[in-house]
Amino acid sequence: MTAPRPRAVLVHERFTEFAGSEAVVEQLAREWPDAPILAPIGRPGVLPADLAPRLRTTALSRLLRGSGYAHLLPALPVAMRRLRVPDADVVLASHHAFATQVVHATDAPVVAYVHSPARWVWDHAMRAGEAGAGIGAVALAAFSAAFRPVDLRAAAEVHTMVANSHAVADRIRNWWHREATVVHPPVDTEYYTRDAAVPREDFFLLAGRLVPYKRPDLAVRAAARAGVPLVVAGDGRARAEAEALAGPDTRFVGRIDDAALRDLYRRCRALLMPGIEDFGIVPVEAQACGAPVLAVDAGGARDSVVPGVTGVLVASADQGEVEAWAAALRSFDPLDYDAAAIRRHAEGFSRARFRAAMAEVMVRAAG
Repeated sequence: MTAPRPRAVLVHERFTEFAGSEAVVEQLAREWPDAPILAPIGRPGVLPADLAPRLRTTALSRLLRGSGYAHLLPALPVAMRRLRVPDADVVLASHHAFATQVVHATDAPVVAYVHSPARWVWDHAMRAGEAGAGIGAVALAAFSAAFRPVDLRAAAEVHTMVANSHAVADRIRNWWHREATVVHPPVDTEYYTRDAAVPREDFFLLAGRLVPYKRPDLAVRAAARAGVPLVVAGDGRARAEAEALAGPDTRFVGRIDDAALRDLYRRCRALLMPGIEDFGIVPVEAQACGAPVLAVDAGGARDSVVPGVTGVLVASADQGEVEAWAAALRSFDPLDYDAAAIRRHAEGFSRARFRAAMAEVMVRAAG
């Protein structure tokens, strides 16, 4: 006999842009079509139009400025603890930094789908790289120190921890002292597909937001040293630095739509992922299109890239990370890889697989 589906409430950190974690919430919302979606802050037009009527935010949304929300950071944990959570059998919190604080706003068991414990709270190197120097860095360090015990207390009260990768499960264990089930995020393997009629071309691809932790600087420097063509698709605050470091065979195409991105996945020699990701949706999208991936041997790439089958995991080397990546680019041969096998591997990260796995987690948590 199939267990009845629990009544659910979905909670997310913020709807200020639509990226990987919002795609996770979208799939959860479609699996639970009656579940309210709560967040302290949100902008109109971020969620798909059919889901937008289910979104409930707080008065903090009126204080959003342009694309920024950093000025609201200290208020977000308090707002999360004060959310008006409807009666439910289970609350599912999509967590980046503050969502686990919802344990203080409900008596229902809370399942935390953890994209990562806030790395800027727990990882000094990550905080320094993102905040830079000056007053902002000092303020973020002070806020992090004050928030760590608050973060730990909420994590201790979460009923069920779910991590989006084994790397994140390790952080949960090390920082929060909890064990977590791993459920990889959903990838749209029905849209991102192979086209055997499209030939591979002689360029590498870097795709996604151009922000410091994703290391676009490393990709462009390695491509210049290796003397290989590189296409960079995406935008962000690290773009100007990357352009200044790029060689003559690197081309920046900016932010592109899904169709153009799929075309690049289908044509590139391989996708590059030089930054440490919590999981990393982009490399799985590329693999769904049959493209091999060269990724850093750390973080979520270890879950999504199978060395020798779907790509290469690049380790740091004594001669330095730029030369290690340049050597990997010089030696890479796409003929060593079977596009159909790469595609089959990517199918294991489908939306249907994700939704089925999370439905099982929710039923168990609801008891």
